[in-house]
Amino acid sequence: MAQAKKKKRFFDIEIPIIKKETQLQAYEQEELNGRIINYDLTRFLKGKSALFQLTIKSDGKEITAIPRQIKILPYFLRRMVRKGTDYVEDSFSAECKNATLTLKPFLVTRKKVSRKIRNALRLKAREELSNYIKEKKSDEIFEEAIRNELQRNLSVKLKKIYPLSLCEIRIIKVEKEK
Repeated sequence: MAQAKKKKRFFDIEIPIIKKETQLQAYEQEELNGRIINYDLTRFLKGKSALFQLTIKSDGKEITAIPRQIKILPYFLRRMVRKGTDYVEDSFSAECKNATLTLKPFLVTRKKVSRKIRNALRLKAREELSNYIKEKKSDEIFEEAIRNELQRNLSVKLKKIYPLSLCEIRIIKVEKEK
């Protein structure tokens, strides 16, 4: 006996953080559950090249995408670091209300600075970000990073140590969910 062929269909997936919708192809809606998609935010962020990684959750009726990682691409960061400037990188984990996040801030100074100033910037950025993240949920943090509020607030606080030409969070990644 011949088996009936199944046909792939397109399913609408809602991305609530950026208020967009996309489509994925699958045989059944349950297949999409747990699938990871990459979404390019370059046009959405006016030229700041970033990839947005989302996990799909399906509850029978609605299919939504939950943020997993935002990553700014290396070629954008290389363009921002000029001759006669210094950059500061860091990587640490911080607890928020519903998850543990890995954060990697990337700071570029206006001129060459001493190691002491770079270290002070790195430590202050770590302290400010971990204190800020404690009171928020991971969805709110991703949303603020996309709207550039998180970076702007951090830049204002770090300006007291040394003025920055660029203050970005290179990677925000969900390590563990509670």
